Amino acid sequence: MCSEDRISILPDHILCHILSFLPIKEAVRTSIISTKWRYLFASISTIEFDRCLLSGLTDRNVDSFKNFVDRLLKFPDQVSLDCFRLSDGISWNDEDHDFDVSGWICAALCRGVREIDLHLDNLGDVLTLPAVLFTCHSLVTLKLNAEGSKIEVPSDVCLGNLKTLQLRNSVVDGDSINRLISNCHVLEDLAFFECFLAYARELNIQTPSLKILVLEFDVVEYRGFNYVLVINAPNLVYFQYTDAVAEGYALSNMKSLEKADISIYRFDSSDCETSATHLIQGICTVRSLSLTIDEVLFQTCRLPIFHNLIEFEYHGLGFNGRETWLVEFLHCVPNLKTLTLNFLVVAETQWKVLHMEVPSCLSFHLKEIKILNFKGDTRMFEMISYFLDNAMVLEKLMIGMKTLSETQQSTVFYQLLQLPKSSKKCQVVIF
Repeated sequence: MCSEDRISILPDHILCHILSFLPIKEAVRTSIISTKWRYLFASISTIEFDRCLLSGLTDRNVDSFKNFVDRLLKFPDQVSLDCFRLSDGISWNDEDHDFDVSGWICAALCRGVREIDLHLDNLGDVLTLPAVLFTCHSLVTLKLNAEGSKIEVPSDVCLGNLKTLQLRNSVVDGDSINRLISNCHVLEDLAFFECFLAYARELNIQTPSLKILVLEFDVVEYRGFNYVLVINAPNLVYFQYTDAVAEGYALSNMKSLEKADISIYRFDSSDCETSATHLIQGICTVRSLSLTIDEVLFQTCRLPIFHNLIEFEYHGLGFNGRETWLVEFLHCVPNLKTLTLNFLVVAETQWKVLHMEVPSCLSFHLKEIKILNFKGDTRMFEMISYFLDNAMVLEKLMIGMKTLSETQQSTVFYQLLQLPKSSKKCQVVIF
């Protein structure tokens, strides 16, 4: 008895949508099912060329592969593309194969592609992309990984419908990138991952529609940090920034900011403390802040009050006096509810001799403390004892002990339970 083929009776557009979730090689194989399926793969809306597709490619069949790609992208009665992607792990600029990547990109653009995601390596010093890529009105998402190459942006760039722009492992020229950002008028998600910022006197980001901003730059000795970061983004919700302290910061109109993740380092700046202070001042309306610093980069006496901040995660690298600095900073966050600490205790500082006024957040609002990478030494206990003595409404103390054995964890847990607590509701949890 033959079973009924219920899939094949579905409309073509539904079958094409299903095929779009398959690797392109598997989608092509469906052409042998029946006459109905023979050319369905050519109408899929997502085209991705990955490492698996080229795993069996040899000098003999490389021409066949290139012809297949040309036919797939330029097939008659073509439907619009949702996504065109060249995945990592492939040398698309391999001189032996001579792939027509620019032609493929142009063909995808001609089909009204909405997302282009390119991972390109072995490209030399400069990545030259088709100029039409930077004037495409159908493009909503553009992701480029240039593996150390400089991205050139033409003077007539205009991406009127682009909402997501992500650059990774690329060299970005200050003038080019400012020109690109200023001509993406509805941009919502802008990200630089592990990029090298070159020849920049100013990085200017003034985009009213922007909601997510990630600036993660390479911190290397031969790079200059004498640029000014200008941000005016009234609808920005998330801000991540990783770099050495720049020459200056002008952050304004950040009233919608919910979460910030800041990692800054002193490199070679004559007035590092002033610049770093301006950066932190610019995000004073944030509700959740993660901060990583390698030394006291700004004085707490120059900081505003963070009235909205209810979550604070502090990653302090090795510098003396950071415990004192932390307590001073807690005075600036009167409504803090959750505190997460991740650092090695500095031997020169003893929590029990910090003769300082207790921050009001400890007395009235702090409900949860999480301490990561707890080593069980005496000064760690002093730190915990300080918080238990002064956190009047604390409900949960969470201690991370992954580096300790089960026996050590049991011993430490027993010792923690013996510490006096100002809050009777406080539970001690290890993880």
